[in-house]
Amino acid sequence: MQYRRLGKSGLQVSEFSLGSWVTFGKQVDQRDALDIMTLAYDRGINFFDNAEGYEAGVSETLMGEALAKLAWSRDSYIVSSKVFWGGSKPTQRGLSRKHVTDACHAALKRLQVEYLDLYFCHRPDIDTPIEETVRAMHDLVQQGKVLYWGTSEWTAQQLTEAWAVAKDLRITPPTMEQPQYNLFEREKVEGDYRPLYDLMGLGTTIWSPLASGILTGKYNKGIPAGSRLDLPGYEWLKEIWQGEKGKQRIAQVEKLAALAEEIGLPIHHMALLWCLANKNVSTVILGASKKSQLEDNLAALDSREKLTQDVLDRIDAILGNKPAAPARY
Repeated sequence: MQYRRLGKSGLQVSEFSLGSWVTFGKQVDQRDALDIMTLAYDRGINFFDNAEGYEAGVSETLMGEALAKLAWSRDSYIVSSKVFWGGSKPTQRGLSRKHVTDACHAALKRLQVEYLDLYFCHRPDIDTPIEETVRAMHDLVQQGKVLYWGTSEWTAQQLTEAWAVAKDLRITPPTMEQPQYNLFEREKVEGDYRPLYDLMGLGTTIWSPLASGILTGKYNKGIPAGSRLDLPGYEWLKEIWQGEKGKQRIAQVEKLAALAEEIGLPIHHMALLWCLANKNVSTVILGASKKSQLEDNLAALDSREKLTQDVLDRIDAILGNKPAAPARY
C-alpha cells in the first residue's frame, strides 16, 4: 500500500480505502464488518468511509461497533461521515447549519469517535446559502469535531463559490470532493474540476471505481441474483445500466476485458489501476461484501507496472470519452 496527500493538505491517505455504501447493514453484518475492516487495516488501508444516509445510519453503527472492538489507536486511521439525508422531516435533511451540526453529533455517537477526520456535504443543497454551510463546517472544525470538510458530487462552480466564501471570510475552506470516477464517468474529475486542483489544492476520494460492478464483467450476460444491481431499494441503479446505453457499455466492457486479458490482468484490476493512474485521485474507495472480495481487489496493487502509457492510450481508444483539454487559440 502506498499513501497520497489529500489534496494540498498534509493528511496521508491510503491509495485504496474502504467504503460502506450498499454493503454495511445491507450485505454485511457486524461479524463480517469486523473481519473486513481487520483485513483492510492489516493490509495498509487507513481510510474508512461512511455517511448518515447509508442504510439510515445502520452502516455507521456497524462501523462504530467494529471500531470499538478493534480498539485501534485513534491516530492510525481516518473515518468519515457525510451529511444530507438524515430523515424525513425538514430539519433532518439538507445542509442548513442545524442539520449539519445535528448530523455531526449523531455520526460521532454512531461511529463511537470523538471527532470525524473527514466530513462531507453529501450533495449540494440549493435551498441553503453556501455561506451558511461553509460557516457551519468551519465552526465544527474550530470545535475540534471535524478535521477536514469537503463535498460530494458538487459542481465546479459550487465548489469554487464555497472556496471563495471561505477565503473572503478567512475561515476553513473545503479540502476534498468525493465524486464518482471510473472508466465511464470521467467528465467531472478530468474535465470540470481540472482548474480546481491547482486553485484550491482539491483532494478527491473517488467512489464507484468499478461502476457498481459493471467493470468486473459479471453483468455481461445479465444481472445475477443477489448482486448489487439486484438489491431491493437500488432499482434506480439497475435502471442506469439497462436500455441502449447499458448495452453499449457492456460491449465496451467486453473489449476492455480482452485488452486486460492481453496484458495479463483481470478487467477489474485494470479498472482500479486506471483510477490510480490519475495523479489527482487521492484515494480509491473500495466496497466489499466479503473478505475474499477485498483481498482480490487489493491484489491489483501487485500489477501496477502493467498499466503502461500504451495501455492507457488503448483504453481511451476503446471508450472514446476522454474529456478534451482546454482550448488554446
